[in-house]
Amino acid sequence: MLDYLIVGSGLAGISFAEVALKNNKTILLIDDKSQNSSRVAGGLYNPVILKRFSEVWDASRQLVLMNDFYNHVEDKLKEKFNFKMPVLRKFFSIEEQNNWFAASDRINLEPFLSTKLISKKFNGIDSPYDYGEVLHTGYINTSLLLEKYKEYLIDNNLLREETFESKDIEFLDLGIQYKNIQAKHIIFAEGFGLHKNPFFNYLPLDGTKGELFVIKAPDLDLDVIVNTSVFILPLGEGLFKVGATYNWYDKTEGPTEEGKKELLERIKEIITCDFEIVKHFGGVRPTVADRRPLIGTHEAHKTLHILNGLGTRGVMLGPSLAQKLFDHIENGEPIDREADIKRFHKRYLKSLISGRT
Repeated sequence: MLDYLIVGSGLAGISFAEVALKNNKTILLIDDKSQNSSRVAGGLYNPVILKRFSEVWDASRQLVLMNDFYNHVEDKLKEKFNFKMPVLRKFFSIEEQNNWFAASDRINLEPFLSTKLISKKFNGIDSPYDYGEVLHTGYINTSLLLEKYKEYLIDNNLLREETFESKDIEFLDLGIQYKNIQAKHIIFAEGFGLHKNPFFNYLPLDGTKGELFVIKAPDLDLDVIVNTSVFILPLGEGLFKVGATYNWYDKTEGPTEEGKKELLERIKEIITCDFEIVKHFGGVRPTVADRRPLIGTHEAHKTLHILNGLGTRGVMLGPSLAQKLFDHIENGEPIDREADIKRFHKRYLKSLISGRT
């Protein structure tokens, strides 16, 4: 009998898979490629919400576990995924500078916000009010990470590329039977695909469409990540990843003309040099209205668990939440109230009445 059957092989799924494997557990992943938000993600990690100058929830712990996780995976797969790189917040006024310095005086933000203005001029970007530097930042090459991890899973017979059918779950005394598979636990890490899951579709996963470009701009002299109304991330050889949009209504995968127009307008407000679009991506991020993830155990079926709602910060949240969920299942450790799906107990009761769960 397997220890864990994991549904989904995005950032959430592989994070839990790796935590389980490090603890000598047996696993199998099932994925049908229907969700691609992890593959097209910007991959940035940043402990500060720059729009509001506030700390990301549980940021310090997430950073430690994130770096340990990706270092381990890099050693395991013999590939580089984690690229340390400063994030510079471009200021548009003296008032924004003052807000930055006020934020950097807060105890919780002091470790993450530099108090030294960055006045360096980058060809292709006007910055009369300079930049503020966020510390402990960088990006994960998510598409390469998922590609290489998938190769590892296939090589070790740990992945089935097929659609998971919830109706085929049979509950046993000590686990579940799914077709010809027996497992002690199922981890649902399906991203926006959660809406098709009859066990957890009562949870308020909204989903936010995001679109990004890869552009070619040979005259853009940039060796840091610049964050303004969009982020600009240098990839080398004159290529840059730029994004992202936030659409709360469109739940389709793939790029749109509306998203393209919005990104072009934002880029032209920042970049003064010529550029061309090389690639255009789109995907639906698994977001929750209260900006907290969804992890925990089903109230009626104790062998079913969820790891979802990573939103825009999956590369930071994934390793930390996977460890929290694993410790909860294996050792009975409590999950933070802010992240535990028990906070939606009333919704669960309503779903029982309506017959959804």
